[in-house]
Amino acid sequence: MKLLRTCRLVTLGCKVNQYETQYAKEMLEANGYREALPDEPADLCVVNTCTVTAEADAKGRQLIRRMAQVNPASAIVVMGCFATRDPGGVARLPRVAKVITDKQRLAEELRDFGVMRGPRGISRFDGHQRAFVKVQDGCLLHCSFCIIPHVRPALRSRPIDEIVEEVERLVAGGCPEIVLTGIHLGHYGVDLSRGKSKERWGRLWHLLHRLADLPGDFRIRLSSLEAAEVRDDLVRVLASSARFCPHLHLCLQSGSDRILRLMKRRYTSAGFLERCRRLCAALDQPAFTTDVIIGFPGETDADFEATCGVLREVGFCKVHIFSYSPRAGTPAATMTEVVPPSVVAKRRLRLISLEREMADAYHRTLQGRVLDVLVEGADPSRPGWVRGTSCRYAMVAFEGHLPALLRRRVPIEIAGVADNVLWGVPAPQYSDHAAEPVVPKTNRWSPRLSLPLLAAHM
Repeated sequence: MKLLRTCRLVTLGCKVNQYETQYAKEMLEANGYREALPDEPADLCVVNTCTVTAEADAKGRQLIRRMAQVNPASAIVVMGCFATRDPGGVARLPRVAKVITDKQRLAEELRDFGVMRGPRGISRFDGHQRAFVKVQDGCLLHCSFCIIPHVRPALRSRPIDEIVEEVERLVAGGCPEIVLTGIHLGHYGVDLSRGKSKERWGRLWHLLHRLADLPGDFRIRLSSLEAAEVRDDLVRVLASSARFCPHLHLCLQSGSDRILRLMKRRYTSAGFLERCRRLCAALDQPAFTTDVIIGFPGETDADFEATCGVLREVGFCKVHIFSYSPRAGTPAATMTEVVPPSVVAKRRLRLISLEREMADAYHRTLQGRVLDVLVEGADPSRPGWVRGTSCRYAMVAFEGHLPALLRRRVPIEIAGVADNVLWGVPAPQYSDHAAEPVVPKTNRWSPRLSLPLLAAHM
């Protein structure tokens, strides 16, 4: 069989998918492939799909058809959650030569295309200034709305030494931020620790301890956590080092206890708030982001208002809003109390407005502070300015030039905020050889969560 030499890889979905696409690309390169140029048809196309919603399925089908049109002589390999959920349907799409339903067998599945070996891990992260590092796969939970545990493998955590080695490679290559990610990040190490004494466990906080001690100028961000997993061991390690970004993505989904029970989530609204207060007490003015599902079967106006109330209480600076999408095979798909699309649309607009209000309020508390900003590109609205992501996840713009500042971490003193973007000037102590921020000490208690500490409800 003729060895294919050019490849094109495209991704839909989460950070885990993006990591797995990078891994597949480096695997193909190790076996004689090169990435096709933008205007060059590819011999092999790899499409990594998502199935979290019906919209994601539709995007996957559209993307595969577009790849077939643009690359008429290409063999198309499809992997990812949509491929696992509906392999037969995917196989019938144009030019699909193989459907991979188990990414753990990626090298074996690609042998027909000349792949004989796979890399131990990734060494770079193309198209991004930050690198996503997958540390675990699979989910032990079975939320009533979620199909992902059915299409991902059983819980599997990568060994700590393997992750450390990969992070060292990325940092040596100049990566300024590592984003740890997984399907259920907070359950990292459950499988590695099972049956062992606590002294021999290897949980997420043990991994963070190891990564905090590595040399190099880089910072670490956690991609997503369940509030129920924000326990003392994890909070202590997050508070122990300035290497960890003071930004937590805590999945709320709903602020209504009734809907949370129907979703089979593991917390109450009061318990969620208590965990946020615990983080505010331990960390310096942390940023919180979250996911919310609107239109879950049976969601009433009162349920939606309860969600808005919890969002306001925490003061999230970013809310990823998902309209409920029934997934065949999940318990929620059999629930009959459908929320009308018009109601869902109105609630979405309410949340978008609330998100802007909360983001503006949080961003204004950052004025006068010095934030660690990773420069990621030019500011599209101001010539001669650059823009990047701060340690607290807020977008920050300041006067500067590319490419000199690209991928650099610069301490920026925040002077104002406009259109959801902070702006400022490099702090006086900044030089080309010292990109660590000097942050003034502030009250560790967030003004958004200043009520008395609640008892745990989890």
